[in-house]
Amino acid sequence: MTSATGKYADFEELREQAIALRREGLSRRQIRDRIHVDNNDLLNRLLEGEPPPTWTKRPNAKDDLRARARELRLQGMTYDGIQVELGCSKSSISLWVRDLPKPERKRSREEASAIARRGWEPTLSRREEERRATKRLAAADIGDLSDRELFLLGVGLYWAEGTKDKPHARRERVTFVNSDPGMIRVFTAWLDLLGIEPERRRYYVMIHETADTAVAEKHWGDLIGAEASRFGKTTLKRHNPRTNRKNVSDGYHGCLAIQILGSADLYRRIEGAWCGIVGAVRTPQAGNWT
Repeated sequence: MTSATGKYADFEELREQAIALRREGLSRRQIRDRIHVDNNDLLNRLLEGEPPPTWTKRPNAKDDLRARARELRLQGMTYDGIQVELGCSKSSISLWVRDLPKPERKRSREEASAIARRGWEPTLSRREEERRATKRLAAADIGDLSDRELFLLGVGLYWAEGTKDKPHARRERVTFVNSDPGMIRVFTAWLDLLGIEPERRRYYVMIHETADTAVAEKHWGDLIGAEASRFGKTTLKRHNPRTNRKNVSDGYHGCLAIQILGSADLYRRIEGAWCGIVGAVRTPQAGNWT
């Protein structure tokens, strides 16, 4: 043995001793004490390639669960069923049984979905009633609107949904476009408040070309009380077959555009009022506003 190994005269002789003791079932600590090797690196070299005895391995607490999970999977149980049975996570179950064949479906996807929906119906019904109750209470809190409140509301609606003047494109004219009948009703009431004569109002329907334009024009005309002669040419949006449209129900009537003739002065008043609202905003006091 070289001087690097000090008192260990023969490395190979020590290795033979260490391996023999290992095969007798001794632990690393027992071997170290028996052959008087205090250097762990040297001990690793002496035992290199020699597996530890079975009794030294730490038991895995999940071994039994893993075996049971595999057994249940082979019986045709789903991940959900195994999770309920064993109380372990789906991620662990997936690791344990992913090499096993998937069980055959006892129900079709449609049948499973129908069962799931029936199970959810009471919960969905309760949630829907909670939504309606909250909306009813909020609506009742509003009460009547004063002229000032309606004026401020109309300015806010227009600044959110109406056309705006831009430095690069001067458009000082009032045009309001929306698909929500409630928004249209509030905006027309605001125009009445401001004294905008019906003769100055022009209406245009904007709708998808596959919809029923005649029904849409009648819908908006009835809502605002305007005759067909007050409507301009309807704008049709071309159909894109690659688009999965959601607005295909009987309740779809497109958008209504309301344009005010000779409205440059009105537009300036709206913009000025909006600036006044922004300038008047202050941090609200804590209160029951929600």
